[in-house]
Amino acid sequence: MTQDHAARHARDHSLPFGDGRLTTGEWIEVRSPYDDALLGRVPAATAAHVDEAVAIAREVRAAGPLAPYERAEILDRAATALAARVDEFAAIVAAEAAKPIRTARVEAQRAVSTFQFAAVAARTLAGEVVPMDASVAGAGKLAFTLRVPIGVVGAISPFNFPLNLVAHKLAPAIAAGCPVVLKPASQTPVSAIRLVEVLLEECGLPPGHVNVVTGGGATVGNAIVEHDDIAMITFTGSPEVGWGIRAKAPRKKVGLELGNNAPVIIEPSGDWETAAAKISVAGFSHAGQSCISTQRVYVHESLVDGFTEALVARVGQLVVGDPLDEATDVSALISRNERDRVHGWIDEARAAGATVACGGDLDPDGVLRPTVLTGVTADMKVCAQEVFGPVVGIAAYRDLDDALRAANDTRYGLQAAIFTQRLDDALEAARTLDFGGVCINEVPTFRADQQPYGGLRDSGNTREGPRYAVEEMTEARLVIFNG
Repeated sequence: MTQDHAARHARDHSLPFGDGRLTTGEWIEVRSPYDDALLGRVPAATAAHVDEAVAIAREVRAAGPLAPYERAEILDRAATALAARVDEFAAIVAAEAAKPIRTARVEAQRAVSTFQFAAVAARTLAGEVVPMDASVAGAGKLAFTLRVPIGVVGAISPFNFPLNLVAHKLAPAIAAGCPVVLKPASQTPVSAIRLVEVLLEECGLPPGHVNVVTGGGATVGNAIVEHDDIAMITFTGSPEVGWGIRAKAPRKKVGLELGNNAPVIIEPSGDWETAAAKISVAGFSHAGQSCISTQRVYVHESLVDGFTEALVARVGQLVVGDPLDEATDVSALISRNERDRVHGWIDEARAAGATVACGGDLDPDGVLRPTVLTGVTADMKVCAQEVFGPVVGIAAYRDLDDALRAANDTRYGLQAAIFTQRLDDALEAARTLDFGGVCINEVPTFRADQQPYGGLRDSGNTREGPRYAVEEMTEARLVIFNG
């Protein structure tokens, strides 16, 4: 399929909503970030539509949750249905997010795993026995906890993983027994809509359990955040928006998965050639638009020249182009504004003393080429902030303590990494790096969908992964029997 082919098949999408479909009469155009081709239109919903969606979700909740085995069976069917549609969903993601088709296919395959692990979480969801006889007050009593659904969940998802990050919100909510009001990113809503259609039409999820409402953050997003009948917000996006949501909803549970400027340290004992190979993918997959895209690389001074040469050689071979071309490794950023911002940060770094080892310019189609900078410093935006673009910066260091301090010099704290063959250095990094996850001999961009994924500070306040998200979406209810 080509980008032109996708554009020719553009259509209007109504929204799964209650036991029917929602159309509003007003539309949001979905366009290709690569060539601006019109891919389709989705309804522009309002706060009133959010009210309707929440009312439907409340009715579902009032009827009582499905039994855990029923939830698990729905999730199993969803995994099977997704596995049969990997190519279909990959084509949608590639078109609307400009994610290279091979990378989009991996995302679709990961979404299968997300539903599989959520099915396991549904089947094993349980409380615990409380040892009441451990105190005089509890003598003769039996107590245990039940895990009960927290209530209606408001889910706000980002553009960069428009299928799998929606799955990471919907699948745990289904496993927990919570109805959902979902707002997918306005740039990439089609994959989310199609996923919910499959859940409702083919997997046995009853109507009203997931209601999709598309629209802007100032309208639909705020209405979800501020609605009194939504018990929990789960949000993935920028720190500024995330913490703003937290401030607006002080009485709700708010789960935030935010940004990062992921560092990796390469020690003299580390396999720097493997590190260069991995970073040539991890820094540029989906044009660096991942919260854990490798961004800051601290290389021991004895290795920095050889490592830089190897990385630049590999990055120079990456194919830039149409996301629906099987040969493409890197395509367009989500918008021209984002492209221009990232390009501007590269120019600022160059003016401040960094060297552009490769890339740093636009290809003939206006796509920002994968960029490697050397001699970066902590005060440059490409180090201090989250680039969210195809840029990797390299800095040399003399001893491990210096590298650990540099890696920790950030307002973020999602994932970090070190390459070393020394166990003591690996353990020192694990103890010292102040991040939600520390990878040893792996890039910080690694994520398996069952892991407890999340960060500290401006990287968020929660852990995702179906088992952990289900715990967030349920409450512990204490039951006490008096003997």
